[in-house]
Amino acid sequence: MALAEHRTDVPVTIDASLCIAGCTLCVEMCPLDSLAIDEQSGTAYMHVDECWYCGPCAARCPTGAVTVNMPYLIR
Repeated sequence: MALAEHRTDVPVTIDASLCIAGCTLCVEMCPLDSLAIDEQSGTAYMHVDECWYCGPCAARCPTGAVTVNMPYLIR
């Protein structure tokens, strides 16, 4: 059993309960291809730790499932 249900140390987090299975809008918006779709659940996740904190992934999400966790110094 995993200690945590999701990673919290990545810049982009996705609330799986809000993520629409099969929707790829956030993945399409990411200029770094940091997001991917889980083949089993059909929901998005951040598969690399690189992020420009640009925000289109969160802005494009129709349910608000995507959150960009900006570091304090960038805010």
